[in-house]
Amino acid sequence: MKEPKQLQIGRRSFLKITAGAAALSSVGLPKKAFAGTNKQLSTLIDLSLCDGCVDRKVPACVSACKTINQNKIPQVAEPIPEPWPRKTVEDWSKKRDVFKRLTPYNFIYVHKAEINVAGRKKTVFVPRRCMHCDNPACATICPFSANHKNKNGAVVIDQDSCFGGAKCRDVCPWEIPQRQSGVGIYLKVLPGLMGNGVMYKCDLCVERLAADKSPGCVEACPREALLIGTRNAIEKVAAERAGRMNGYIYGKKQNGGTATLYVSPVPFEEINKTMTKKPGQPDMKVDVPRRMAGTDPLAKAVLAAPVLGIAAGILGWLSSRGDKTGKEE
Repeated sequence: MKEPKQLQIGRRSFLKITAGAAALSSVGLPKKAFAGTNKQLSTLIDLSLCDGCVDRKVPACVSACKTINQNKIPQVAEPIPEPWPRKTVEDWSKKRDVFKRLTPYNFIYVHKAEINVAGRKKTVFVPRRCMHCDNPACATICPFSANHKNKNGAVVIDQDSCFGGAKCRDVCPWEIPQRQSGVGIYLKVLPGLMGNGVMYKCDLCVERLAADKSPGCVEACPREALLIGTRNAIEKVAAERAGRMNGYIYGKKQNGGTATLYVSPVPFEEINKTMTKKPGQPDMKVDVPRRMAGTDPLAKAVLAAPVLGIAAGILGWLSSRGDKTGKEE
């Protein structure tokens, strides 16, 4: 019996995780690939396969991601309160179609790198999104504990508890999270004195993973340049492919290790030379030391405790005030 198209796509991505059609057991995926598994997952981005979808206006991975997350951000407040004292407002609500950089409405983009290798010009396309670090400093430093590293490897920001302070972006080596002002819980607390919206980034499609589906970028790639599997399997495949193409791996050591690995036929030092680090456009430096190494437990306790206490007090006061007003009415 022929399987539904959607199932065929997902299974094809898994079975072709090596150069040939490997058996499912060889890539280490559990019987239920995602739902309910405690095994850590990793993704592989093979730059020898990615062609940037040059035949499309928007790359397939970007388009799929936009479609999946198009309703993630709620209606933006009008006007957006200016927070004191910085008065910094970041509003992308009228620029949702931007796809050549990371924004609160665009979690992945594709960089085009023109490189000279041994006197020959080579074009490499590099999809960029959250690296989903093994020990993310963004989760450590968040004063509201809105950022978490899930057991499956995904680093996820909780929209309901994020105040948009951008500490996560400050400590991210690649400055991945992007802020949308005028949304989130800060509007109900002290919109003029604290917070500034909500931080957004790739969450590895955690809701799709829970439904036993692969991330949108993985499923949509027509070249199958993006793959997902168990951590051990992905690392093994990355090593095999790098060896076969006499290539290079990125993400295994950077920032203490990540759940996103790249494999490339050209050195990442050369790729990085084509990148100028700008807001929403991370570079790809090879030497990326672990941020906040050795300070995770202390930093989280010190930063979270006082601010959370204040926030909890304010929210409790608002709640009791609302109950009292309701009774009086």
